Amino acid sequence: MSTVDLNADLGEGFGNWAMGDDNALLDVVTSANVACGFHAGDPSIMRAVCRRAADRDVAIGAHVGYADKPGFGRRFIDIEPAALRDEVLYQIAALDAFARVAGSEVAYVKPHGALYNTIGHHEEQAAAVVAAVADYDRALPVLGLPGAVWLKLAEEAGLTVVHEAFADRAYSPDGTLVSRRESGSVLHDGREIARRCVAMATGAPIKDVKGGELRLEPGSICLHGDTPGAVQIAQRVRKALTDAGVELTPFAA
Repeated sequence: MSTVDLNADLGEGFGNWAMGDDNALLDVVTSANVACGFHAGDPSIMRAVCRRAADRDVAIGAHVGYADKPGFGRRFIDIEPAALRDEVLYQIAALDAFARVAGSEVAYVKPHGALYNTIGHHEEQAAAVVAAVADYDRALPVLGLPGAVWLKLAEEAGLTVVHEAFADRAYSPDGTLVSRRESGSVLHDGREIARRCVAMATGAPIKDVKGGELRLEPGSICLHGDTPGAVQIAQRVRKALTDAGVELTPFAA
């Protein structure tokens, strides 16, 4: 039987402002990437999401990012590596406090937005993120895109590396994501997205943006919660996977 994890970015509101339906997505996913207060989220939201995730046996991941709430963490920041290391360490520890109060713990780390993209190729910042995870707990797995520089460095540092794929993103032939600036980079057809996720989870190829065949075989599939119809798409993906005999389980259980 094939197994796969489903992850989604949660806790990305602030104060009375909410983004996405965290409660509905927690009934679908097996891992929750919880914002740690830098790109989004605040202490009360972090606490609430951790409690709800723990109640549902959903693994809690630290979704660390640049200190950039106005830009939702989607803008590059030319920060000194040592400062970035400390900011990432701060975020992991803060979320872990709320996870532990909820009877759980931070089970993995996944960067967000511009940080995720930057450390795919920026060696100094990549090394800083790896150092932060290693300083906090070398047993924490890290989740990211295959081929990313930071995952290479994480592996060299002895960390457990888990590759992810994106349910609703178009892929280039080399396995990289098509830029959001390009038309067709984000998929919206729930049936197509569900079919692609079943293919990914079972080792079958999907079509890249050029029409070629691409095999991804991820340990986790990311479902976005901030797009139109996100909950319905996520529910369709989960049903399609279970109907196909794929077992859904946290990679960091």
